[in-house]
Amino acid sequence: MPTFENILPANADTILSISSFGDMLYQARGLSQTLEVIGAATQLERTINGTLVDLSAAQFRKYSSKINVPSDVNAPPLDNIFPGREVTVQCAIGLSFLTGTPGLPHRPAVSGSTFTEGAYTFYRPELVMLIKSVTTQFDEWKNVVGWSIELEEV
Repeated sequence: MPTFENILPANADTILSISSFGDMLYQARGLSQTLEVIGAATQLERTINGTLVDLSAAQFRKYSSKINVPSDVNAPPLDNIFPGREVTVQCAIGLSFLTGTPGLPHRPAVSGSTFTEGAYTFYRPELVMLIKSVTTQFDEWKNVVGWSIELEEV
């Protein structure tokens, strides 16, 4: 029987964890997370014959991510968290690959997040990233804090 990706780890309130906020491991609920390939990983050019070829270097195959929490009780400890700060993100979003493919997964898997379904293996990646931007907002009437963080893999 498969272990499904969205089952919470023991003693956790969410499947996303961000470490390196001082001594605190911050977790959130009701969030969304994007994972996309960085711009430097895309270097496609056309030959003189019009054929599209990939000229990108393998070392640029990295991810950027945006974590958005529209309503939270409290934001993570964002005081003195500025762009360039290194954090480790145990992603909420999952990746997959064809089971048995040599050399995969390309990123470390969050402990307990890996499962196989059919011909595919699913896992949540653990990424070392730098903060690119931090945003927080507050709705006084609802007494709700919202926040978002943009990150890029080191």
